[in-house]
Amino acid sequence: MHLRKLLDWKTALIYLHRWTGIVLGLVFVVWFASGVAMMYVGMPRLSAAERLGHMKPLDLSTARVEPAEAAHRHQVRGPLQRIEMSFDDRPVYRFQGATIYADTGEATGGTAAGAAVAFVQRWVPQYASTVRYDGYLVSSDQWTLAERRGTMPLHRIAVGDPAGTHYYISEVTGEPTMKTDRRSRVLGYASAVLHWTYFTSFRRNQPLWIRSVAWAALIGAVMTLMGLIVGIVRTRFTGYYRMRSGPSHSPYAGWMKWHHYAGLIFGVVSITWAFSGAMSLDYPVDLHNQPPTAAQRTAVTRSSLRLEEITVARMRAALDVLRPTFTPKELEVVQFQGEPYFIGARPPAPYDYAHEVGSNDERNQSEPRREHLIVAALAPERGALRRFSDDSMWTIAKAAMPGVPMRDAAWLTDYDSYYYDQYGNRPLPVLRVRYQDDNATWLYLEPSRGTMTKQDRGGRLNRWLYHGLHSLDFPFLYRRRPLWDIVLIALSIGGLVLSATTLLPSWRRLARHVRHARRTLAPGRATTKAAFGREHEAHEAN
Repeated sequence: MHLRKLLDWKTALIYLHRWTGIVLGLVFVVWFASGVAMMYVGMPRLSAAERLGHMKPLDLSTARVEPAEAAHRHQVRGPLQRIEMSFDDRPVYRFQGATIYADTGEATGGTAAGAAVAFVQRWVPQYASTVRYDGYLVSSDQWTLAERRGTMPLHRIAVGDPAGTHYYISEVTGEPTMKTDRRSRVLGYASAVLHWTYFTSFRRNQPLWIRSVAWAALIGAVMTLMGLIVGIVRTRFTGYYRMRSGPSHSPYAGWMKWHHYAGLIFGVVSITWAFSGAMSLDYPVDLHNQPPTAAQRTAVTRSSLRLEEITVARMRAALDVLRPTFTPKELEVVQFQGEPYFIGARPPAPYDYAHEVGSNDERNQSEPRREHLIVAALAPERGALRRFSDDSMWTIAKAAMPGVPMRDAAWLTDYDSYYYDQYGNRPLPVLRVRYQDDNATWLYLEPSRGTMTKQDRGGRLNRWLYHGLHSLDFPFLYRRRPLWDIVLIALSIGGLVLSATTLLPSWRRLARHVRHARRTLAPGRATTKAAFGREHEAHEAN
């Protein structure tokens, strides 16, 4: 009796694994193949280097309207983020949700189709004669699914160049928000679109997309676990099966034998990849960091930005301080420890059209932080700073978690397991402070720009369950390229073999079931046809 139950248990597991594999086999093939592509390419993008490369150096000689007056005139409630030159070479204030000219105080919104075409003609003058209007997007297309609502609708402009470039210009802000070309679109499909199942109509329904992909990944993890169990149980490690091809440790032949052995070798990593893929979607469990608390935000800013303190005269004075080192193309406005500051960065190298073709490969995904200087808005005569003081970081650390004791604090001169970057672009040193609160909060305070990064227990768990298991970004491996590339590609090929070897057997099994169903239904169809013939003959006789 016990043996019969064991056989029933194994049979049930085999059938469950087989039929979930028939349903998800092709999905896993796509996930493994596109996962390798995603190591080096992603979705198309408009790089910061290209955006800034087209802009003129910041010139405030024509600025007449104060930011506070501009915000009041247009009832802007979002903060002032930066001051820069517009793409028609006029100074503008970029507020959150609005862009206003600094010379006239007029809003820049309402960019018409003709103006968008003219913009791109100025952007790429070498192709001015071939630039044409390509479409008006009220809702996102394949490449603008992540666009914020504040930028829609979009004008899609075709350049007519050999690369097949399209630019997307926001009707609301007049800014370019996205760039694609033929190469980046093909690479984007081969990588992110296939890997994330990021098809336009499907992705627009975000709740359905999240639930569908997450459950497919979770069911796939269970499917692979069942297959691994079956594979281990059915392997004769010390004996042999008598097969036509000779003795074998596996009871399978042909493609399924390859599947069996590939599952024994790559089954565990396939389980972890499927499971961690579900974890990336925060469904059904959300393990991401909780947003910073009001106390933590206030510890950095200390007070709200008073827009009246950001005057044209002070902006010009800040530019005078920066010009001996470089002339920035934009000034960021930040509030730090109760005072407003301007941050200006060294402009990137001159824009290179050829370099930006295929703007989603790894070469363009890595954009090192540019040299920057900080100028106090209220006292530009104090000169430029390269970073805020260490004492200010300690002040923030003490104020961020009132009443909560610190477990420890240390200045990091190298990345740890939670504050890191694939390309080494995150600034160092950074002050890491760990607290003894219920969420086990860690704060990373970086003085180069006065910013705070938060990690709590859920975020650190997610770091390992998603990034660790999915990207294998374990410190001993992730920082040693090309070793990381070799390991990840080798495991992906193993997973691809594991899933691809089921496709032909699955097709054959489905075909057999279809033929069997047809044979089963055939007598019924023949009887029905004969009865219809007799009824028709009787009707004709009458």
